[in-house]
Amino acid sequence: MTVPPLQEDERSAWSSFIASLCGVRLDASKGYLIESRLGALLRETQSGGWRELLQKIKADPTRQLQAKVISAITTNETSFFRDQAPFQLLRHKLLPELIDRRNRERIKPVPIRILSAACSTGQEVYTTAIVLKEVIGDLSGYDIRILGLDVSQEAIAAASYAHYTQLELTRGISPLQLSRYFEPAGSQWKVRDELRAMATFRQANLLEPIAIPGRFDIIFCRNVAIYFDEPNKIRLFKALGRLLAPEGALLIGSTESISGLCPEWEPQRYLRTLYYTKKR
Repeated sequence: MTVPPLQEDERSAWSSFIASLCGVRLDASKGYLIESRLGALLRETQSGGWRELLQKIKADPTRQLQAKVISAITTNETSFFRDQAPFQLLRHKLLPELIDRRNRERIKPVPIRILSAACSTGQEVYTTAIVLKEVIGDLSGYDIRILGLDVSQEAIAAASYAHYTQLELTRGISPLQLSRYFEPAGSQWKVRDELRAMATFRQANLLEPIAIPGRFDIIFCRNVAIYFDEPNKIRLFKALGRLLAPEGALLIGSTESISGLCPEWEPQRYLRTLYYTKKR
């Protein structure tokens, strides 16, 4: 079955529907994303066109088709150690300073709380766990919890499963890291239990209220806001501000900026990396 081209009125209807599901806004230049990412669903449901597919999704009482739309639209490029700069910031500044603060506070075991917002299939979470292990070494004196959130239930399931192909691992993981932090699992590789134990995953829409007890010392929310309009960007960063501990740090994408959106955020620079803290 050939996927029919998306007409402008159909694109507009789909754009509004997708925005209502997950906040992602696809303007006129992004119609190709709907065609490329949802073409398989159109064929799977044997829909005669884009309008019929939209009607089927809205009428589906199980919401399984909605979940497939969210997964297809929000699944973005990800890899281990994607963009080295944020993890160098984590390794050389944020973690050492956080551990020093905890040691001065004499809190035992040392608590470390990290949030990966829009964690996709888990590579960012497990990269963070690897950095923690390499910085700290013996984790026995630490209470480490890394929470991954994503709007796609399919992505969350993959992240929780923690199995990756050789190709996925060769993009960012060194041979030494592969042998230390992963173990063979059939034709794939599985994250070792010591790292897997640090992580939990939850399905969540970042534009809706998120009930999470406690605050986070470090929040990753990289390359997420670029898909939102300005009001939703403001909603997102204000929500993340409520989740961040008083001396915590927010890391966003290298092409993103909060300046001019939320005056409560203050930019900080470490070498070539920009991150944000909340103004006191």
